[in-house]
Amino acid sequence: MPPIVSVGILVDGWPEDLQTCVESVIAHTSAQIVALDLGDVDGAGAMLHELAARYPDRIKEWHVAEKPHWREGSAGWGAARTKLLHLDTADIHVVLETSTVFEGDAITPLVQELDADGVEAAGWRGVNPANEGHKWEDAGPGQVKALLGHLFAVRRVTALGVGGFPERARFYRNADLEFSLSLPGTLVVPEKDLPVREERHRGYHDVDPDYRDKESRRTYDRVLKRLRETTNG
Repeated sequence: MPPIVSVGILVDGWPEDLQTCVESVIAHTSAQIVALDLGDVDGAGAMLHELAARYPDRIKEWHVAEKPHWREGSAGWGAARTKLLHLDTADIHVVLETSTVFEGDAITPLVQELDADGVEAAGWRGVNPANEGHKWEDAGPGQVKALLGHLFAVRRVTALGVGGFPERARFYRNADLEFSLSLPGTLVVPEKDLPVREERHRGYHDVDPDYRDKESRRTYDRVLKRLRETTNG
């Protein structure tokens, strides 16, 4: 029996991006979508509800009043992602950002990678550390040290086994590196490029730059510490 796959989407603003992203997943895959809305920022929660009503067999929605931390709320990225992981019941949990748009079935190739022994996660793009982790370089296909959060699939039991996503990551940036380094087993990027494109990454470009840089540095300091631990261990 093939594994059950869900696409996990964290809704923290930008309703038009959410609509484009979700409709691309609906059009090109058969995966279920599980989505958690944080505080209906700029009407994004209302858009999620509209989409769930339009595609009731494909989308499960949850809404909380807490706004995301980047909007001066109490809901941090890592804790919210872990909550979504617990709400999911699938075998494979696909992390997807709303700036990523499917142009074909980008999920099946990732799921197929997870068939290999020892592979716990597979993603669209990967990176490897350089300069003792102070720089990360784009990696080609094959085994990588970390997967980027635009799009990747992970065995849900594996993600739960490491405690979910990094709870201290209040902002998304660099949290994908921190999560990747916590995973056991092998992380890979498929040989063939996936049929997806990236639109404007508003989570990076359209938030307060001082906040973005401060929170990114907090997480990156933990990334460097974990990288040293994994390298020395």
